[in-house]
Amino acid sequence: MAEYVLPESAIEEERFLAASGPGGQNVNKVATAVQLRVAVFKLGLAPDVYQRLKVLAGTKMTAAGELVITARKFRTQDANRTDARARLSELIGKAHERPVRRVKTKPSKAAKARRVDAKKGRSEVKAGRGRVSVD
Repeated sequence: MAEYVLPESAIEEERFLAASGPGGQNVNKVATAVQLRVAVFKLGLAPDVYQRLKVLAGTKMTAAGELVITARKFRTQDANRTDARARLSELIGKAHERPVRRVKTKPSKAAKARRVDAKKGRSEVKAGRGRVSVD
């Protein structure tokens, strides 16, 4: 997967929030979580890439076309900032990947014949399990 280089002009807002999780008292005092807001239209994506990004992003995409990434995994602002940008880059990189088209296959005549023969064989086995009649 190719890594996408995010243009700085696309980042609308970078906000630091009080995070939950590890950090003890420090978490209650310092705003270490990062929330990135990116204007998707400023990225200049192709329509098909935009559609895939919309599906991949899910609830992270707002109706106004902003992508919101929140990173609170680490204890420092810098680490969370790096994590948020990496996740955003990875998400956009995944959107650039074209899905592989499925090539329809057809079973050969021999395969169909083997299947029918197997079914007939099972049918005979099951038919033989019936009541025994005295002739």
